[in-house]
Amino acid sequence: MHSLLDAPARDRLTELTAADVPALAAGTAIFGTGGGGAVHTSQMVAEHALRERGPVPLVTVDDLGPQDQVILLSGIGAPTVGIEMLSAAHQVETLLRESERVLGRPVTTLMAAEIGGSNGVSPVGWASRLGLKLLDADGMGRAFPDAAMVSMNVAGLPCEFAVLSDVVGNVSVLRTVDLHWLERHARALTIASGSICLGAHYPMTAATVRGAVVEGTVSAAVRVGHALLSSPDPVRAVAAELGGSLLITGKITDLDRRTEGGFSRGSVTISGTGEDRGRLQRLELQNENLVVLEDGEVVVSVPDNVTVIDSETGHAITTEMLRFGQRVCVLAWAADPIWRSARGLELAGPQAFGYDLPYTPFAGGTR
Repeated sequence: MHSLLDAPARDRLTELTAADVPALAAGTAIFGTGGGGAVHTSQMVAEHALRERGPVPLVTVDDLGPQDQVILLSGIGAPTVGIEMLSAAHQVETLLRESERVLGRPVTTLMAAEIGGSNGVSPVGWASRLGLKLLDADGMGRAFPDAAMVSMNVAGLPCEFAVLSDVVGNVSVLRTVDLHWLERHARALTIASGSICLGAHYPMTAATVRGAVVEGTVSAAVRVGHALLSSPDPVRAVAAELGGSLLITGKITDLDRRTEGGFSRGSVTISGTGEDRGRLQRLELQNENLVVLEDGEVVVSVPDNVTVIDSETGHAITTEMLRFGQRVCVLAWAADPIWRSARGLELAGPQAFGYDLPYTPFAGGTR
């Protein structure tokens, strides 16, 4: 199975313009695996910022020098709430100022905490507004709902601090003993702020970022988006670009979703149509799609990737936008190798989400 991150160097993007954002948004929605937040608003905001402020330099880990300071910026909270509660105008500037104050040095480069959903798109607009570079990498290679589920934690890199800001103007600096405590404290503050905040964390240098992030994911999301937007058969085009498999084509016939503890949780049942008539699959959700079951058997589970897409347009449908009666396909593909390591599975395998299930690497098809 090919890796979509292994593009030739000549195909690498060196900057992002407003014209790149539609493909980026379409690709990050796919990588969101149901989470990361719907991309529509973040796409409009990023396009506006790039038209107003100009392109954003997209740099690789190898491009970073000793003077560079990288930090992650992302939204945190329940995607269902994020549809209605927008960020405040100067929230991201507040985050940057406070982060630089704590660091004692200027930030030069932003990185997406997760390439999935709006958290993969928003950093482009933020980088343009702030006049910073963007790293062609992220901390997940997809979307996960928990602060501890990042590649830097798999690599053993400690997080020095985190800064949270809400729409009212409250700012909190967190110094926790590990990422699990960061998740608890950040989630509690986010719930107190209406279940949506912006956060900055994991300051890194050129030395510490190497080997700790999932590289090439911004460019990969743009490629997937272009495949989706330019093909007469977008479903097949996306599957081919990802090296993934279509698990089922059908209709949503049951949906149980609730906002609980700062997450969107629940399950969705898909009844097969056409060639898949007579089949049923159930997806378990926690912001992201976690487990797919059919006939009582696990078809695919975290950390491997599952995305629900519109069966005609190929566009991803986030968990908060799932509706009864939608015609969908379920697409799955293998996780980045970092998540299949022992430490990766400890942090983001089925048991990390409370499922008493062994992990079986997804290799395509329907098991």
